[in-house]
Amino acid sequence: MMQYVRLYTDEAGESRFEDVTLVAEPKGVDYDSRLMAALSDPIPAVRVFLRDVVKEASSVAPHNAPRRQFIVQLTGESEVETSTGEVRRFGPGSIMLLEDTDGKGHITRGLSGGDRLTLVVALPDDPGSWRPETTSAPTAEGR
Repeated sequence: MMQYVRLYTDEAGESRFEDVTLVAEPKGVDYDSRLMAALSDPIPAVRVFLRDVVKEASSVAPHNAPRRQFIVQLTGESEVETSTGEVRRFGPGSIMLLEDTDGKGHITRGLSGGDRLTLVVALPDDPGSWRPETTSAPTAEGR
């Protein structure tokens, strides 16, 4: 099962989490192999880069995502707090889609006491350019 956490801004300007599960069926791959894999629909990316967080930003001042982007946590651990007070922890292998580019923002806190290596996948500004087929549900506070 392919899952990620979406951080978005609701109509009232509050940042909220949504658990997202991508719909994907196992199938053979396109090269000479017996590998079977479940593949998501392609995701258009503007650029991809590695980010090594060596000094954390404020652990109390909220901020917005600089762009629509996926963050894949490679090393270290962090927690993210929405403007409504919900907190989630993210460790290696966690995937988060940040779409709270406006509104009240979120707070990120580094928990691992050292560097945090992340893979950043910047997406096109237009949310309509990619909206995957999903089975998802807002968290209890967002319902």
